[in-house]
Amino acid sequence: MEVALDTALAGKTVAILAEFNVEDSEFLYTRMRLIEAGATVIVVGPHPAGMKYKGKHGVPFQSTHTIADVAAADIDGLIVPGGFAPDYWRRDERMKALVKDMDDAGKPIGTICHGPWLLISAKILRGRTCTCFCAINDDVENAGATLVQDQPVVVDRNLVTSRTPDDLPWFLRGFIAVMSA
Repeated sequence: MEVALDTALAGKTVAILAEFNVEDSEFLYTRMRLIEAGATVIVVGPHPAGMKYKGKHGVPFQSTHTIADVAAADIDGLIVPGGFAPDYWRRDERMKALVKDMDDAGKPIGTICHGPWLLISAKILRGRTCTCFCAINDDVENAGATLVQDQPVVVDRNLVTSRTPDDLPWFLRGFIAVMSA
């Protein structure tokens, strides 16, 4: 029996941000699902390439690239997982610049849980519609976004957002659909 491979994202490169205390399941599931869809996945962290990070629940991750070596022109899509990591990324001008450049180019950005913190600091949420983990609802609304909390995934042009790890199947369906359009 031959198993057909999913080629929805063949030829596309997606960067997933990595950092200490990232939400393990949001990183792992997303990485595996994007590879399954045929994407080349790179792991981008704020420290030198090859850095080993531990997720919020202790799962180890290793970066393939440092943020200093990645630009919006190099990738087709960006994933910003949640956990506590977005609080570190939002303080890093390079991370904010990548998000802003991706949005300016209309390239897909997917974020889940606390990930919108980075989008808030990159100042790309004003006038957008999104969702997030309930603990940052006020932050998202104060950034000028319209908040939706009763849907597992919200798509607003190139922006795909979800609330919690339980939403990952819908999140990745939405992100892959935007990447494939």
